[in-house]
Amino acid sequence: MYHYTESGLRGIWLANGYKEVETSEGKGVAFANLEGLHRAIAMDLLRYKPRLSGKEFRFIRQEMRFSQARLAQMLGTTDQAVARWEKGKTRVPKMADRFLRAFYRESAEGNAHIIEMVKRLNEIDQQAWEKRTYGLENNEWRVAA
Repeated sequence: MYHYTESGLRGIWLANGYKEVETSEGKGVAFANLEGLHRAIAMDLLRYKPRLSGKEFRFIRQEMRFSQARLAQMLGTTDQAVARWEKGKTRVPKMADRFLRAFYRESAEGNAHIIEMVKRLNEIDQQAWEKRTYGLENNEWRVAA
């Protein structure tokens, strides 16, 4: 058994899928399908943990390759708030926990639409509402070009 502390999470043990190796810097460990291991850990957390800890939240955020600033923007908060959650200084809000769970699950299952949707929502938030003109086309109202 190998205590997998490299994840940044406590209590993760590997029964197999790893081997000890000699490197130029001394003993090391090589892992088979590291991406798959991290996906399995993340999905397990999402399915069985009622509320993510700060470290678990950080693990999933990093798996999605989001900076604290980018995730904060998506959640409508600050990068400092995300940092406080991850350090355990304040509890991860339920809204942020649920958003990250849903977003990770959808992206892990290959739903690129959710990524595009959030990206578009962020762009909309940044745009100033301007004069909008609508026109009737084929009996449907649409924003006119």
